[in-house]
Amino acid sequence: MIAELLTIPLQFDTTLSGELFLVGRLLFGGVLAFMGLNHFLDVDTMAGYAEFKRLPAPRFSVIASGVLLVLGGVGVAIGLYPVLAAGGLAVFLLVSAVTMHDFWAVDDPEQRQSELTGFLKNVYGAGAAFALLAIGGTSWPYAVGIGLF
Repeated sequence: MIAELLTIPLQFDTTLSGELFLVGRLLFGGVLAFMGLNHFLDVDTMAGYAEFKRLPAPRFSVIASGVLLVLGGVGVAIGLYPVLAAGGLAVFLLVSAVTMHDFWAVDDPEQRQSELTGFLKNVYGAGAAFALLAIGGTSWPYAVGIGLF
């Protein structure tokens, strides 16, 4: 039974399913790409925070994560290399959740809540990225359609 379920092809043949999937990709990828652009607009502040969190090479980390967010976000939004885009975003969001939003190590209640919120946003974002990664090898409606698989 489970083997049969795993071989059911992904279908976007219900009313508006392709359009809703496109809207979801645009919202998810667009927000992450925008966040990546913010990395470039405020490198010094973000690098200071990364240094505070004891991240190695904080300035480089901010720029590299900005590149990953922009390319991954755009890739998901337009369906360009969706496996690489979604996979890169999933890994980045999980690593970032643990390294940058370590709420468990914060004493101040307000700061702890802020870090918990950032942690949870990264975790649910990673969940969405993993869901997109799971279907990254299928044909996406309204996508550029260039990928590895």
